[in-house]
Amino acid sequence: MRRGAALALATVILTACGSGGLFRQYEYEEEIYLSLDGSATVYVNSSVPALNALRGTSFDTASNGRLDLAQVTALYETAVTHVSRVTQSRRANRRFVHVRLDVAGVRRMGEAAPFAWSTYEFKRDGNLYVYRQAIGAAAGKEVGNVGWTGQELVAFRLHLPSKVRYHNTTSDNPKRGNIVVWEQTLAERLRGKPLGLDERGLDARMDPESILYWTLQLFGATFAAVAVTFGVVIWWILRRGRIAEAQKGLEAGG
Repeated sequence: MRRGAALALATVILTACGSGGLFRQYEYEEEIYLSLDGSATVYVNSSVPALNALRGTSFDTASNGRLDLAQVTALYETAVTHVSRVTQSRRANRRFVHVRLDVAGVRRMGEAAPFAWSTYEFKRDGNLYVYRQAIGAAAGKEVGNVGWTGQELVAFRLHLPSKVRYHNTTSDNPKRGNIVVWEQTLAERLRGKPLGLDERGLDARMDPESILYWTLQLFGATFAAVAVTFGVVIWWILRRGRIAEAQKGLEAGG
């Protein structure tokens, strides 16, 4: 039975992987963990050919070529972005770079060359915070035959700090909790096809108070309720004790 269950689980996983339903593999990703003060942690995961084609870099695309991570760091280290980690990996006979950056103000990210194809807006509008990102044309640099099949995916993923009230992703790229994802094929991105439901680009709106704030409030309220309940129980036990002692005293006096 254990072997059967394991085989069934493996079949489900492999089927999901093959259809892209569970483990979707992306050729290029920009992932932003946004804070309500406008700061952000940003991750870029890209194959070297996709980075060249989309952003116009000139890294060696050969699968056995040498990738100088110092050059990748130099690309992403700017006046408005600070690189905290750069690593590399290999998949589908292509090399990938993985960059983590700290950004003091997401509104200024477009000043950094790797993100200059986008304009960023983040502001409070009434009772909501609004995030918008308009993504322009790709560099469209020719990279030759690097093994692309036409099914490669590009994603822009936004992790929001509070409850999402609106987003303009398509039905194929749904919101998952406080994570909003915009996806398209690499071919569509190279052609400059807009993401989202309209020409506005990426659009998401959220509550002005963070999920952490509400979690701490809930924890505080729960702690207070427990403390009150504990106090009432102690008071009841002490009161019962005093009543019992009084009854014993009356019985002894009688």
